[in-house]
Amino acid sequence: MLSRKNVGWASTCNSVGQTAGYFLGYVLFLALESATFCNKYLRSEPQTQGMMTLAGFLYFWGIVFMVTTTVVWIFKRERDPRPSEVPDEQHGIVSTYLQLWDVVRLPAVKAYAIILLTHKIGFAAADAATGLKLIEKGVQRENLALLAVPLTPIQILLPFVISRYTAGPRPMDTFLKAMPFRLLLGIELAVMVFLTPYFKNDDGTFPLYYYVMIVASYSLHQVALYSMFVSTMAFHAQISDPVIGGTYMTLLNTLANLGGNWPSTFALWLVDDITWSRCDGVEGLMCGSADLNKACEIAGGTCSTWLDGYYIESAACLVIGFIWLKLSANTVRKLQNKELSAWSASS
Repeated sequence: MLSRKNVGWASTCNSVGQTAGYFLGYVLFLALESATFCNKYLRSEPQTQGMMTLAGFLYFWGIVFMVTTTVVWIFKRERDPRPSEVPDEQHGIVSTYLQLWDVVRLPAVKAYAIILLTHKIGFAAADAATGLKLIEKGVQRENLALLAVPLTPIQILLPFVISRYTAGPRPMDTFLKAMPFRLLLGIELAVMVFLTPYFKNDDGTFPLYYYVMIVASYSLHQVALYSMFVSTMAFHAQISDPVIGGTYMTLLNTLANLGGNWPSTFALWLVDDITWSRCDGVEGLMCGSADLNKACEIAGGTCSTWLDGYYIESAACLVIGFIWLKLSANTVRKLQNKELSAWSASS
C-alpha cells in the first residue's frame, strides 16, 4: 500500500500498529475486564464485575474491523502498474515458493539469515527472565502488567522518532549503534532485580518511586529495542524483491522472530540449572532440581539461593553480545552496502 519512495515507513507502520493492537487487545481489555482494577481506579462504588466482558469486547472490535476494512476498500485505489513494473511472468503459489527457495540460496540472504538468527543472543536473559525474576522478588503480577500502560505511548511514539534515521538508505547503522546500549541496559535491569528486595515495604508492597524507577529502566530499554526493531524492518522493506515482496518479507520476519525466540527459550530452560542453591539446616544436601528440593524439604531443611542463574546468564549474555557485535558489525555493513540485485533471485 506504500509507494516505493515511502517504503522506509513500512517499519513504522508495522511497529506502531503492533504496539497499538497489543495495548488495545491485551492491556486495555485486561484492565477493563478486571473488577479489582475498575473498582480501584474507575468506579466510585465497587461492583462484582468489570466494565467489559470478552463477548462485548470481541463484538465491538468486530464492528470496528468491518468498518475500517470497508473504508479502505472504498477509498483506497490501486493504480495500474507501469510496464517496467510488470514481471515477465505471473507467479502462482508453487512458482512463488520455488523462487523463494532461490532467494534462500542467495549468498547475501544466507549471511543475513545468520545475523538474524544470532543477534539476539546477548539479550536473552533480559528479555526472557527479567519480568519473572521481579515477580519472584515480590512484585505483584498485576502491578507489573500495569506498567505496560505508561510504556505504551512511548512505544507508539518511538517508531516515528526513530524512522527519521531509518527511512534513508542505511537503516542498519542505527541497528549497530543501538545494540551496545541495549546490551548494557540488560545489566542495568539485572541490577534492578538484585536491588528489588531492598525497596520492599514491611507489608510486602513497594513504594511509588520504585515503580517509577522500573518504568524509567524499561523506557530506556524500549528505546534501544525499538531502534533495532525499526531498523531491521526498514532494511527488510528495502531489500525485499517486489516480485514476491510479501513472501520475502515474511521469510525475513520469520527468521528475525526465530532469532529472538530460541535464545529466550534456551535462557529460560537453563536458568534453573545454573542457579546455585543450598539446603539450609541439613548437612550434605544440596538444592537445584525438583528432586533435590523435595529431599531437602523432607529432611527438614529449606532451600535458599546464593547465586541466581539469572545473574550468570546476564553476565554471559553481555560478553557474548559484545563479541557478536565485534565479529558481525562489518558483515552487517557489507550486507547493507550491497546492490538490490544481490537480494533478488529474479535479476
